Amino acid sequence: MSYANYPSAENPQQQPPAPKDNRKLIYGILIAALLGTWGYIIYDKNKAKEAITTLQTQFNNVDSARNAVQQEYNDALAKMDSLTGTNTKLNSELAQKKADIDKLKENIKSELAKKDADISKLKGLVAELKGKVNDLFAQIDQLKAENQTLTANNQDLTKQRDTLTTQKQQLSQTLSSTQAEKAHVEDVASTLHASNINIAAIDVKSNGKEKVTTRAKRADLLRISFELDENRVAPSGQKELYVIVTGPDGKPVTIPSNGSGNFTTRDEGDKVFTSKVDVQYEQGKRTPVSFDWKQDSRYQIGDYKIEIYHNGYKIGEGVKTLKKAGLFG
Repeated sequence: MSYANYPSAENPQQQPPAPKDNRKLIYGILIAALLGTWGYIIYDKNKAKEAITTLQTQFNNVDSARNAVQQEYNDALAKMDSLTGTNTKLNSELAQKKADIDKLKENIKSELAKKDADISKLKGLVAELKGKVNDLFAQIDQLKAENQTLTANNQDLTKQRDTLTTQKQQLSQTLSSTQAEKAHVEDVASTLHASNINIAAIDVKSNGKEKVTTRAKRADLLRISFELDENRVAPSGQKELYVIVTGPDGKPVTIPSNGSGNFTTRDEGDKVFTSKVDVQYEQGKRTPVSFDWKQDSRYQIGDYKIEIYHNGYKIGEGVKTLKKAGLFG
């Protein structure tokens, strides 16, 4: 007889205790750890963001300061460029300051090229540059002011010079005019004057004896005599006198073989002269003059007019009338 192995109600076997469920605790720990990790991550991210923001702010500040320094540097360069544009002549002292500024510009340019440029150093260099540029401009402005004063003085001197030059020219013109007038007056005053003019018709005999005649037929020559009056202006020396003989027909008598020709008068233009007479004159003394004029043809009946010229002016004239021969020649 078999017996089933079932526990009896009277003597029940003791059951082992059920295992404890820790999943909730583990889940809680994991969730807490996860939340902590996320919190840390969020916190760390916020810190990183703050750090980035701080760095960005610092970078912006540095960049802003760098830009400000760059702008000041550019302004200083622009001012220097304006100095160059004026083509101002610099003396040796100013040229040396300009060289110092150029050297300082190179230092600033080199420092600006650096990524980790020292802003404080740059500010000091730019401040030094601006100071040197302003000092240079101050000296140049002073030189310009002095130059303006010199220019004004030079303009005054130029005006005075021009005035003196004009006055000198006027005086020179006046002097030239006066000298010309003086020369003209002396020239006119030196013109001689003839007086006591006498014209005689001469009959020359075969034996050489001479006889004054009034008959045209018997006249062999005309003897013209006069005196040159005293003149204290005309210098001593040889004087050229031109004589014009006009015949009864109203025409000047010209004999080229005897030296007749043309001359210029002051008032009547060019004229034909019959004969030229050279006279030795002594200043301030009366000088007698006598010369013979003989023509190739026979003398005509009528009036012969004799005109005497010196220095282009007529200084005397006379008339000789030759008559027709009488009944007995």
